[in-house]
Amino acid sequence: MKYVSVAQMARTWAMSERGVRKYCAQGKIEGAFMQGKTWHVPEGAVRPDRKLKRFTQASQLLSVLKEEKQGRQQGGIYHKVQVDLTFNSNHLEGSKLTLEQTRYIYETNTIGPQDIAINVDDIIETTNHFRCIDLMIDRANFTLSEAFIKQLHALLKNGTSDSRKDWFAVGEYKKLPNERYQYPRASPGRRRRCLLFRPKGLFISPCFPLPRSVMESW
Repeated sequence: MKYVSVAQMARTWAMSERGVRKYCAQGKIEGAFMQGKTWHVPEGAVRPDRKLKRFTQASQLLSVLKEEKQGRQQGGIYHKVQVDLTFNSNHLEGSKLTLEQTRYIYETNTIGPQDIAINVDDIIETTNHFRCIDLMIDRANFTLSEAFIKQLHALLKNGTSDSRKDWFAVGEYKKLPNERYQYPRASPGRRRRCLLFRPKGLFISPCFPLPRSVMESW
C-alpha cells in the first residue's frame, strides 16, 4: 500500500493539515499510522464525514422543543419561545399587551382583571401566535414556501376584526398599497439632519421627515 504525507492528503481533500492530523489522531482514517512524529496516510483513504456542530445543535433544540410542546411543559425553552417571541412579534405590530399579560394568557388562557381597556384583537392575535409557533415547530424540517407563509398569516389573523374587512386579504398579498406621509422620503444626509437637529420632545421619523424649509429654520 502506498502512503502519502499529511500535507499531500490535505491538498487532496482541500482542507488544513491540522484537520488531517486530527482525523488521524481520532482514528477516523483507516490504515493511517504514526512513525516517529510523522503521520502516514493511505493514498486512497476516504475523507471522514464531517458533522457540522451547528446542525447537530439545531437538531437537538428542535427535539427539545417538540418534546416540551407535546407535554406542554412549563418553564422550559418551549415556554420561553412561546411567550417572548409572541410578545416581541406582536409588539412590533402595535399590540399594547405587556410581556406579563402575554405570559398570563399563555399560562392560564385568561387576561385577568385590568385597569385599562384592552383591544380584543391583541388578545386574539396573541393566542393565534401561539398556534403559529406550534405549526412552525411541527414543520421545521419542511422547505419554507410561499404557501406556508400565507398559511401562517391566515392563522394569525383568524377571528380578528381585520379578517372581517373586505379589503384586508387574510392569507394573501395585500390589495392596497401602504400609505405614507405627504412629504417625500429624505436622502441619508437629510435623515441625519433630522436626528441631529430635532427639537427636544418632538419625534420625527427618519422615513418621513419635515420639509427642508422647516428643517433649516431650526
